[in-house]
Amino acid sequence: MRLTAYIGGLLGLALLVALVVREDFAGVLHSLAAGGLNLLWLVPYRCVYFLAYALGWLALLRPVDPARRATLGYVFWVTSVRDAVDRLLPVASVGGSVVGIRLMRWRSLDGPQVAASVIVEILLTLLVLYLFVALGLTLLLELHGAVAGYGRFLLAFAASLPVPVAALLLLRHGSLAERVHRLLRPVLGKVATAAEAAALDSEVRAALGRPRPFIFAGALQFFAFVSGAFEVWFALRLFGHPVGAGTAIALESMMQAVRHLAFMVPSGLGVQEAGLVVFGGALGVDGELAIALSMVKRMRELLCGLPSLISWQWLEARRLQPMLRTPS
Repeated sequence: MRLTAYIGGLLGLALLVALVVREDFAGVLHSLAAGGLNLLWLVPYRCVYFLAYALGWLALLRPVDPARRATLGYVFWVTSVRDAVDRLLPVASVGGSVVGIRLMRWRSLDGPQVAASVIVEILLTLLVLYLFVALGLTLLLELHGAVAGYGRFLLAFAASLPVPVAALLLLRHGSLAERVHRLLRPVLGKVATAAEAAALDSEVRAALGRPRPFIFAGALQFFAFVSGAFEVWFALRLFGHPVGAGTAIALESMMQAVRHLAFMVPSGLGVQEAGLVVFGGALGVDGELAIALSMVKRMRELLCGLPSLISWQWLEARRLQPMLRTPS
């Protein structure tokens, strides 16, 4: 997995360099200069995204956490750490979820129950992403008016639609964790008992059997995705190239689609820029503006993510200190 991430990162970096060489880098810097310090407002604005995800995750956890050991503030922080791990570290997109489970266990929550909430949340993200991309495609075709140029993208989108539906059915009615456990046990050894796998399956089915928090969390995730379009709208307005809400949503949804398709490329390096250049060109946003927009998003990821990563590592170090102390 780590080797794949490094290879994906190198390929993404090569793609990014090619895009920068191809476009007018001076024009990119000019756009960024036009935006100025006002672009920093996107850093606190990201709290809207984190809050929506935290509230959704909290709704999934509440039925198994009646004592409310996981507070909104704590879940908000864990959500920001998960996002920072996925976006800034050379891991696949599930790396942040693994860290999130670990951090939530610090509040003495049951492991299978926390893991089940994260699995359901990942499934929800996949389903909501499809809805968001469908909205973006509709807007893109309405604004651009040409279907032929996006035939392959539409075909790939339609062909992959059964994946989240099949995952939902397997998790709801199957015993996926038990089957994966039986499959990997000869390779990995006894890393987890069959009882633990069965418990995880049971908790996932229970979480999926509670429609109210499931729908509530999904609605909040969809709002979080849509809120990301404001970054596009705001940055392009500062660059002197204002666009409408439909264009901003279409660009954001296409960028999210290509990043999730290339999930093995750390931080979507190069992939995000290529997606914005391709789809931005169809919507009247030239290559220089598209790359400048991508740089703004990466700046926001860095400024939001570094404090979360530092705070996480500081707390990890504090928890290790008692274990490292030995009697004199």
